[in-house]
Amino acid sequence: MASSKKQKKITKIITYGTYDMLHIGHINILTRAKAQGDYLIVGVTSEDYDRSRGKLHVSQSQEERLEAVRRLDFVDEVILETHAKQKVEDMQKYGIDKFVIGDDWVGKFDYLNAYTQVVYLPRTEGISSTKLRNEQIDTIKIGIVGANGDSRRFLRELSFVSSAKAVALYSQKPKARRKFQEEFLLSELYDSYADLLDSSIDAVYIATDIKHHYAQIKLALRQKKHVLCENPLVLEEGQAEELFVLAKEQNRLLLMALKTAFAPAFNTMLSELKSGVIGEIKEVRSTFTSLYKERGFPKRYIQNGATNLLISYPSLLVQKIAGESKSITFFDQKTQGYDSSNRVITTHKKGVIGLATVGIEMKSDGNAVISGTKGYLYIPAPWWLTKEFYFKFEDPHKEYHFSYEFEGDGLRYMIAEFVTLIQRGEIESARLTHYDMLELNKIVVQYNKEHPNDI
Repeated sequence: MASSKKQKKITKIITYGTYDMLHIGHINILTRAKAQGDYLIVGVTSEDYDRSRGKLHVSQSQEERLEAVRRLDFVDEVILETHAKQKVEDMQKYGIDKFVIGDDWVGKFDYLNAYTQVVYLPRTEGISSTKLRNEQIDTIKIGIVGANGDSRRFLRELSFVSSAKAVALYSQKPKARRKFQEEFLLSELYDSYADLLDSSIDAVYIATDIKHHYAQIKLALRQKKHVLCENPLVLEEGQAEELFVLAKEQNRLLLMALKTAFAPAFNTMLSELKSGVIGEIKEVRSTFTSLYKERGFPKRYIQNGATNLLISYPSLLVQKIAGESKSITFFDQKTQGYDSSNRVITTHKKGVIGLATVGIEMKSDGNAVISGTKGYLYIPAPWWLTKEFYFKFEDPHKEYHFSYEFEGDGLRYMIAEFVTLIQRGEIESARLTHYDMLELNKIVVQYNKEHPNDI
């Protein structure tokens, strides 16, 4: 009778990290992790997951970090970590024997001992991704265009993003310039936009009245400055296309300051929808209202109208899910020459209908619903500050939801995207592409063409 040898059990190890600018410290701990067993799985955190945890300073793209770890010959498998509960899921999915992590996390992951053995390993002293970034990456110097509430919020959130600093401000209001300088320690003040652009800044954040956006963006791009501009970018047909062509010619980034597009949970929600979990999507409905007079906004600002001020947000949700619009119909309500509210109905390929409602003198529940043939996705108010979303079905026992941390009012994620793209030498965001912005601006342009107001 033939004898059989008992096959040796393979010991599986797993560890996780961002692995930005892969360095000797990373390699040392990964080498020690592999020594704990036979098969090493490395989870590399996704960009959205990092940002949801407040890690806004990652310099390399998700793809670059994944590839750097894959090139290590002692790493057996590389996976992407996208959410906080994944570690437990991975322990069970891969049959993990040991979870290994650096000793700066001692105690943090003790709960995983219920699923596997947790091992804390010493880290290499004196080296970190943060230190390397500070040594190797230049600080992006930003000039602020306009002294108002938008600029103040931007400057407050900028403090959470490393490798970027506001150094200058342009405003034609002397008192506002001085107040901003005192509050945010700005080193340079200008009463001339041209002089601001002649300074040593790398980029501008434009937060002026909408009617000035086109000229100010164009001049900044001609001066080879990267541009982050409040929405909408422009009001007239052909202007947005012209600006994106100019941005490409100048090799500069032009980005609309639409914070929802960069929120980690919002992008996770879009990824989940692509799986087809709610079936074929039939309708996308979203609402954004705010009582501007009650909030103390000046009359000249309110006169821009609800569509110009707010439509880009609900239209973003519609466009990201339904794609290019085939038709656009407006149902607006006017107040003294400007629209106080508007419902924009769009039709899209495959029969999808979009309903985007905005109002500045009307209050409504700011939720969003994406309806499909198998179920629907619900984002509670305020949906544009996406923190959680629910998948709901005919059978309530199948329902589940996602919940994420959300820091500040969302601007820091947008600023992190802007700064990171500049540092990487990229001139287009995958989260808000040139095509996305042209589609959003098309709605604003068409509305102003069909329904001129008094601005």
